[in-house]
Amino acid sequence: MTINIKNLNKKYKNFNAVNNLNFEIKKGSIIGLLGPNGCGKTTTLGMILGLIKPTSGTVNINGKNIEDENYRIKMLEKINFISPYIELPKKLTVNENLIVYGKMYSVRNLEKKIVTLVNDLNLKNFIDRKTGELSSGQKNRVSLAKSLINDPEILLLDEPTASLDPDTGDYIRGYIQKYAKQNNTTILLASHNMAEVKRLCSKIMMMKNGEIIDQGSCESLIKKHGRKNLEETFLKLARE
Repeated sequence: MTINIKNLNKKYKNFNAVNNLNFEIKKGSIIGLLGPNGCGKTTTLGMILGLIKPTSGTVNINGKNIEDENYRIKMLEKINFISPYIELPKKLTVNENLIVYGKMYSVRNLEKKIVTLVNDLNLKNFIDRKTGELSSGQKNRVSLAKSLINDPEILLLDEPTASLDPDTGDYIRGYIQKYAKQNNTTILLASHNMAEVKRLCSKIMMMKNGEIIDQGSCESLIKKHGRKNLEETFLKLARE
């Protein structure tokens, strides 16, 4: 599934959270969205999901406007996301959360799907614990399982490895990479982890003050701005 953003804006009173975004993500691509805190990344993801109504502009998925109510309902079963700003119900166990979300997405063979995710993401040791009792890293892995419960064709990832230890983070990145390749999943990744972005993304969009200020492959951006690595490039653009 393709994502096409045209002249997208979101304004809160006198503050432009997102200012005239234009970009396209082709089916099966993993695109990185980088920028300092407060630059509009999460707002952009929310508008693509249909959770935030744009002030103006359009979000088109496979050529159709996500603002169309019937189309948005249809697309919800094919899109999923993870965000550190949205927690799963704390009083439900991990297994109960996965069952609830699986039913929300009308997942077939739900029990089998949950078993697969539990094994793949190593959730077995706390599958029957309440989500609110878990560590931040454990919660993150459960949220990732939730984001994959419906085998999404579009996956929006906001800091997917936040709070994970280096070993688990590396495993999750490899898992996402393999999953996307096997399922031809379209992914938009917002992250502050430069190694993660470099590993996963074929293209990067640099965002600042609600606008995309530069874009290209990791290597091309590093070369263009005369820096040694992606982190130095990010700092240069963020501080200019």
